[in-house]
Amino acid sequence: MKPKYIIYPLIILLIGYLFYNKFYGSKAKEMSAQTGGGAGGGKKGKKGGPVPVNVMIVKDTVFANAIDVTGTIAANEQVELRSETAGNITNIYFKEGQHVDKGQLLVKVYDQDLQASLKQIEVQIKLAEQTEYRNKVLLGKQAISKEEYDISETSLNSYKAQADLAKAQIKKTEVRAPFSGIIGLRNISPGGYLSPQGSIATLVNIDPAKITFSVPERYLALIHVGSKINFTVESSRDKFIGVVYAIEPNIDINSRSVTLRARADNKSGALKAGAFAKIRFTLDQIPKTILVPTEVVIPDIKGSNVYVVKNGVGMPRPIKTDTRTETKLQVVDGLKPGDSLIVSGIIQMRPKVPIKIVKVIH
Repeated sequence: MKPKYIIYPLIILLIGYLFYNKFYGSKAKEMSAQTGGGAGGGKKGKKGGPVPVNVMIVKDTVFANAIDVTGTIAANEQVELRSETAGNITNIYFKEGQHVDKGQLLVKVYDQDLQASLKQIEVQIKLAEQTEYRNKVLLGKQAISKEEYDISETSLNSYKAQADLAKAQIKKTEVRAPFSGIIGLRNISPGGYLSPQGSIATLVNIDPAKITFSVPERYLALIHVGSKINFTVESSRDKFIGVVYAIEPNIDINSRSVTLRARADNKSGALKAGAFAKIRFTLDQIPKTILVPTEVVIPDIKGSNVYVVKNGVGMPRPIKTDTRTETKLQVVDGLKPGDSLIVSGIIQMRPKVPIKIVKVIH
């Protein structure tokens, strides 16, 4: 007999033995029992047993509905100072960056010619007053006619009107602060020629500061005068509070948003006109509502569901949601305080799956 007829059957028997030992031996059965595999693994025959989960006890919470927007800081009052009349600058009475009071004289334009005209008119007024007085006495004695007296009275009033005009023109040669504030960098020099088109400097009043920002149209019903905002600026680490005092009556047709303006205290001077503001705007506050983590909500075709613990098993519960934040959803229907909401192991959930509670979150 050839050796190959002996060797080949032995190899086949060895392979068969190894195959049997791997899948049907005592060690294989032991491993199967440990992993719960097979139809007979475990007394109840259920793969993996109860699902370990964390549970949150549902309760009412205060919910502040807020959005994050951006805005711009503006001055309470701001104006480019200009002269009403043209002429050479004779005096400058302010320093750049200085605080000035309302009505304070800032710039004086040449007015000697106007002053001389006023003096001339004042002399004519004195003569006209004397003439009017004499004619009044003579009229009482019927020495002159009423017409002659009226002429002298009219002449006096005309000179007085000319004097008022000259005083008004002289007043225009003075540039005064229209309100209290900080004056900026000047664009003029003593002896220079100033025209009504030329800018003298910028006067700014930034206490309080104004914050202009916009919110989407869908929030229009939730905003009102008196709403508070919290905001920060890049130039300061402080947090500021403002109060909405005006709402634009029209909606912007391009952005579909409405513009609001708030006012904030700025006694420290930390807020500067033109600065960029990051705003947290609280639209309204709901004193009693239910909030759940967004990851526990399972969307489907009909709506949304969560899983709750009932009699030791997980049960699906349809819910209705409303406002969403970064991490939570507001539930307006489907849950009530005291419900045990499953917040972990959501991917393993199915109706009536046995539950093992590992941790309870209150």
